[in-house]
Amino acid sequence: MMGCVACVETLSLYGVETRRVSVEVSVSGGIPGVDIVGMPDSSVLEARSRVRCAMRSCDFDLPRERITVNLAPAGIRKSGTAFDLPIAAAILIATHQLPPDLARNYLLVGELGLDGSVNPVRGDVAYAARARDLGLTLVTSAASPLVLGCADDVRGICSLSQLKGGLAALPPLWVEGDECVGDAPARLDFDDVVDQELAKRAMIIAAAGRHGILMVGPPGAGKTMLARRLPTILPPLSETERAEALLVHSVAGQPIESIARGERPFRAPHHSISTGGLVGGGRPVLPGEISLAHEGVLFLDELPEFASNTLQALRQPLEDHVVRISRVDGTFTFPCDFQLVAAANPCPCGHLGDVGHDCTCSASRIAAYQAKIGGPLMDRIDVVVDVARPKTSKVIKGQTGMGSGQMAEDVSRAREFGSWREAHLGEGTKDPISRARLDLRAQEVFEGFAERLALGGRAIVRVARVARTIADLDERELVSEDDVVEALGFRSRAVE
Repeated sequence: MMGCVACVETLSLYGVETRRVSVEVSVSGGIPGVDIVGMPDSSVLEARSRVRCAMRSCDFDLPRERITVNLAPAGIRKSGTAFDLPIAAAILIATHQLPPDLARNYLLVGELGLDGSVNPVRGDVAYAARARDLGLTLVTSAASPLVLGCADDVRGICSLSQLKGGLAALPPLWVEGDECVGDAPARLDFDDVVDQELAKRAMIIAAAGRHGILMVGPPGAGKTMLARRLPTILPPLSETERAEALLVHSVAGQPIESIARGERPFRAPHHSISTGGLVGGGRPVLPGEISLAHEGVLFLDELPEFASNTLQALRQPLEDHVVRISRVDGTFTFPCDFQLVAAANPCPCGHLGDVGHDCTCSASRIAAYQAKIGGPLMDRIDVVVDVARPKTSKVIKGQTGMGSGQMAEDVSRAREFGSWREAHLGEGTKDPISRARLDLRAQEVFEGFAERLALGGRAIVRVARVARTIADLDERELVSEDDVVEALGFRSRAVE
């Protein structure tokens, strides 16, 4: 048995990407034991104990020889428990307990239990996509949450003992139909929100133009209810958007059932979150909340309570729609094309300007509090709306206004018209003001207001974009004076 060498192919996660890794095993004389080389981290080194117990539980022999496991290429750090299954298979091939061509044209990933069971690992969607690109068959846990055609050929394995029958005998993992994504929970609807028609109008504009939105109002006004219902008026995920969102959530080890149903993700991190938790990081490097909100909504409630450095870390991702995290191991890139929704109280006690409630905050506290939501981040929020406390009579009577169905139709119509306008009326210019297509009267009004309000260049562009969205909602080719005035109304706010 001395000198026997076996090789099994697998994959390793690096951010949302995967790299091909060869698991090489050599059996030789010497002090019995298992060595793992090739820059493994502690989770990979612990595979020695899991593999040993799993092999014994499945009636395989672990010879009293020196077994060396090399993870090639050796110059790249390896992490995670997905190496358990390929390491065990390579050892069994090297010790002649399995045929030498067992894993040819296969990629193996999976974590082993001490009883030999094969458990799911983080990033199965990424593994399946890479196997499809390579034209190979992926073998992973039969309990992996893979749905709706993430790859062409995936085999599910429940126990290490199934290797005795060969990999070709393993059943396909795919289950077509709705049963593979679970039942949808009760759907939220905007008609649950009472007496907030102006805020709903702002939500329609934000959804139609993918604008960032800030809601300012006292506690109990309905800001959180409004934010949680925004995904209900957004179009369902396209196939490309769905694949990207599935990839990010799988790599992060998050549930993927709602995304598989075409629902856009909604993330609402607590204001105590760290910068790393928001933008990503750690070891291994994992996507943060802004990447988990990719193609969906990121809701920052109590915006002034977030740490200043954490909020400032959002500036670059909001512009570039990707976040880059540099480490010694390299640079990790995560997508983060999300729609920002924020909520804030007008003052520390929350009752500044609230009819029927007295504000107990001093002028200095109010100024300091409001300053937290100013600055460069606010320049990247297009729509700001005051959310007043709903009238008691309307709440008690249970009156309703616009529902998600009607609002979703408005958003869909505006987006379709905007796409048609860009395709047929585009003037070949990158100038955002020219692309907005303001009529002469709208230009004159806009110029006058911009002078009086001392709007900067970024603010002017963003007002023009909001006005363009308002015109799209009415399916008009030119932006009118009324569109500009309404857009400017969403720039003013009580916290200024």
